[in-house]
Amino acid sequence: MNALEHLLSPIKIKNMELANRAVMPPMGTSLAERGGTVGESLLAYIKRQAKGGAGLIISEVTAVHPTGSVGPNHLGAYHDRFIPGLKKYAAAVHEVGGKTAMQLHHAGRESFFLLQKGEAIGPSAIPSVVYRMAPREMTLEDIHEVVDAFGQAARRAREAGFDAVEVHGAHGYLLTQFLSALSNQREDEYGGSLANRARFVIEVLQSVRKSVGDDFPISLRISAEEFIKNGYKVEDLQPILPDFVNAGADIIHASLGTHGSPGGVTSAPPEYEPGFNVWRAKKIKESVDVPVIAVGRFTDPSLADEVIARGDADMVSFGRQQLADPDFLAKAKQGRVKDIRICIACNQGCIERLMLEPGSTVRCAINPETAQELIYPQGPAPVSRKVWIVGAGPAGLTAAYEASRLGHDASLFEKEGKAGGQMLYANRAPYKEIYGEWIEWLIPQVEAMGVEIRTNTPVTDTMLDEGKPEVVILATGAERILPPVTGIDLPLVCDAFQILGGQVHAQKNVIVVGGGYNGMEAADFLLEQGSRVTLVELLKRSPVTKFTSHGYMLHRRLRDGECKLLFDTKLERIQEDSVVVVSEGEQKVLPADQVVIAVGTKPRDELKKALEEKKIRHFVVGDASQPRRIIEATEEGARAAWDM
Repeated sequence: MNALEHLLSPIKIKNMELANRAVMPPMGTSLAERGGTVGESLLAYIKRQAKGGAGLIISEVTAVHPTGSVGPNHLGAYHDRFIPGLKKYAAAVHEVGGKTAMQLHHAGRESFFLLQKGEAIGPSAIPSVVYRMAPREMTLEDIHEVVDAFGQAARRAREAGFDAVEVHGAHGYLLTQFLSALSNQREDEYGGSLANRARFVIEVLQSVRKSVGDDFPISLRISAEEFIKNGYKVEDLQPILPDFVNAGADIIHASLGTHGSPGGVTSAPPEYEPGFNVWRAKKIKESVDVPVIAVGRFTDPSLADEVIARGDADMVSFGRQQLADPDFLAKAKQGRVKDIRICIACNQGCIERLMLEPGSTVRCAINPETAQELIYPQGPAPVSRKVWIVGAGPAGLTAAYEASRLGHDASLFEKEGKAGGQMLYANRAPYKEIYGEWIEWLIPQVEAMGVEIRTNTPVTDTMLDEGKPEVVILATGAERILPPVTGIDLPLVCDAFQILGGQVHAQKNVIVVGGGYNGMEAADFLLEQGSRVTLVELLKRSPVTKFTSHGYMLHRRLRDGECKLLFDTKLERIQEDSVVVVSEGEQKVLPADQVVIAVGTKPRDELKKALEEKKIRHFVVGDASQPRRIIEATEEGARAAWDM
């Protein structure tokens, strides 16, 4: 049996024949032009994604009606004026040999943009779990109008040259809102029993089928389970799935969860194993005789091949993996599995950036090309320069790779004995091993570009004078901050990096000082080692938001591990077997065998002054500029290399 024989086998659905069974699912980008039209940035992005060879590329959410848009920069298909741009989109995918489906979408109450304007609609006037605002309850006239709008949008998709359409019935958007008893409390024919609540979905599918004809494929994306308290289960859906097929669904795209689901399961963090949702796809296959697409943090083509070989699903979605490495499937075909850049499920660029930074567009924290295709230099650079990169963490490694790729003479210096920077510590926290695996992948990729990584080599003034680099990229990272408190030098005191790095062993009764990511991850690690942990934080609430998947999981594990979280609490002094804190105006003594300092870091930029004095052109990137996340480090490292 050939490697990946099942994943790479073709499949025909109605008049659409796919070269393989890998699917790029819909993922929001905010790359559309204001007003929802297709622009050059989106075309460049989707063409690059399709070039990797996935059998089916499904567009991001495309609004079928003005009352269903997620935001002003999301695609629209609710008027014929959108057709010219959509034609360009389909043509861009076809140009590189791909097939594409348009995802037809209505947000219902899950549009902050429309809720703020008082224009959001839903089956019932029940507030969004996420946004805490209620939509207007849809009238029967509204329902009929939206059902027709799905059909008209599907017609436009076919006219624009798309190969299929997908009806978005997942993730808490309008169709899910009708299906769910938590959001649908209507007393007419569209509410009550599950069969009644499914009526809207069935009518939408019938409208789409009527508009596109019998030979055109229709996919239905559903949340196999709501994954929320008192929500429906896959077993609840199984009896009505044949009705969806009879109404027009040729494919069932089996996703999971809603925006209100805990832990961001719709974009699952590393706590969820790749393929974790496959069993639900299998349940769906037991109920219908149409192809089923499995979803669930897939990164490995071999695992996808096994899923298809077992008959658990017919196709497999690779979402964030596609953003991390659009060429993953081509590399797998060529036997270059070790060259695949594996998604680390950090969600920093693809989810959190869009969610927490209004007006931003999608990115990938470990692939700086993603959504920057129009400015990504193909190389070589017009002038080859002698460039030194100082610091071999994420920023420095990325800068070195990009500089060498563009033809520069790049040398990478690291004062420690091993490349990796703070990832060498971060990857020790529970469920973050994948971060270390990414660094272990990146180091040989940099070396394969011809870059020598000189470890145990701090860069000095003398080296700069003798080596005469034309450009220096300063990626020296950050250094730990120690608070100026009495007792900071006592033997029971260490910092979070020493704990995570294994230089200091965990003790039984531990006080962690600092409630940011560094402190919470150290506390998480200590709980895993069997310590009793109290976390002390000066702020009134945790700086780690529960809105992110990682943040939610951290908070849950600390709670389940009975970690005491003391907010609005100041560390006064450290004693030989305790700490003194002030909480709610009251001084308290907390017994301690160990005190772990995790109050943050500050830029390490001591070379900057020397570079300025010597008038050497330089860039300061990553934590050396300001301590932040992986995405800022890699993007700044890459851009420094691009801008030389």
